[in-house]
Amino acid sequence: MKKLALVFFAGFIIFSGCRDTVTETITYFINEPVLMSDVEFRNSVKTGTEPRAICNYGKMCFYEGYIYISESEKGIHIINNSNPSAPQNIAFIELIGNADLAIRNGKLYADAYMDLVWFDINDPSDPQFNGRLENVFAAYRPMPSTGNGFGIDYDMCYNTDGTSKGVIVGWKLSQRTETITSERGGWWGGWYNEKDMGFNDVAAPGAGGSGGSSVGINGSMSRFAQYNDYLYAVINNYMNIIDLSGDEPYKPTNDFYIGYNVETIFNYKNNMFMGTPSGMVIYSVEDPLKPEFMSWTTHVMGCDPVVVENDIAYVTIHSGNVCGSNFNQLEILDVSNVKNPSLIVTYAMTMPKGLGIDNGTLFVCDNGLKIFNASNPQTIMANLLAHYSGMEGYDVIAFENVLMMIAEDGLYQYDYSDLSKISLLSKLPFEKKK
Repeated sequence: MKKLALVFFAGFIIFSGCRDTVTETITYFINEPVLMSDVEFRNSVKTGTEPRAICNYGKMCFYEGYIYISESEKGIHIINNSNPSAPQNIAFIELIGNADLAIRNGKLYADAYMDLVWFDINDPSDPQFNGRLENVFAAYRPMPSTGNGFGIDYDMCYNTDGTSKGVIVGWKLSQRTETITSERGGWWGGWYNEKDMGFNDVAAPGAGGSGGSSVGINGSMSRFAQYNDYLYAVINNYMNIIDLSGDEPYKPTNDFYIGYNVETIFNYKNNMFMGTPSGMVIYSVEDPLKPEFMSWTTHVMGCDPVVVENDIAYVTIHSGNVCGSNFNQLEILDVSNVKNPSLIVTYAMTMPKGLGIDNGTLFVCDNGLKIFNASNPQTIMANLLAHYSGMEGYDVIAFENVLMMIAEDGLYQYDYSDLSKISLLSKLPFEKKK
């Protein structure tokens, strides 16, 4: 045994010393940032503008007869929905860097990359800009999506000390040609090069309750949730808590580390249910400024919003480049004990996204829109009430027998007051993506 070990070690030394150096020219694509100064960015908010056609779907919030739709990174469309059979696009808030929104007591709160801004919407047709809380999300380096599978040039985005060179408001796809030096060999017997070993490896393509207050209803894809006087925003691995009780919001505490790369958040009773790529995380906010970990329920990798009703949680998991798997399913869990949730049943689906639950009726954006009688979780698939296809549903809000669904091509609304005769009320079409 000693001889064998000695021979192996000697062979390892000889093998690890054999390396070849190769110089080659490569051509690749990379996203270069389009930068805007902080001053220009913060002066770019515009209200009182004429309504604009909706080109890209995003998050939505329903409040006192109006639907507020975020067009990702562009702004917020305001829809008069007093008559769901004939919704009217009435106003637009130009807000660069917006993704999420929440509404409380006549004020709309929205993110704008690293800032939180708020508006008076007591007259929804004429929203008024009220203020800005600067750099509340700056630690997460929020930036627009590239819209493609190529990497980004971090050197052009940030200084050597990690500070920003400006606000990144877009990307320019650039083709580059470089000469690089690679080495083959070492004990791993593979290839590596100087671009593979650094931060700039970008050559290859890859990838509500609020006691006594008037609060908007968010869809399941939201990263914003409210409890009592507080707004909870989840971004990447952190929960950001903002006090909304006064005339101006403020941060009463430091950001709270959650982990798990949290994607969505849903408030039920005094708990926050958060969807992550690997499972559902539950935190108690009984003490609003000191969230307490309750449990983490794992599942297969996939993007997953969560909704809860009557101590039953519904989680959809869908595949995709950023979601990490090819699994598409609906999970239903008993969360009566938030410290020990238990899986009731799992169902295979096509590619589910947002979902909603209202008095035992489950709405799932899957191959369009599917509506189920969910009174018995074990028989949901046998109790499909309706299936509307031909559109790519993204998220839903169910309220007073009207189902509002945002899809790739429009805002759809359905009357479900009679579950035996669910009917389409209207479609507000979107323009094609630009």
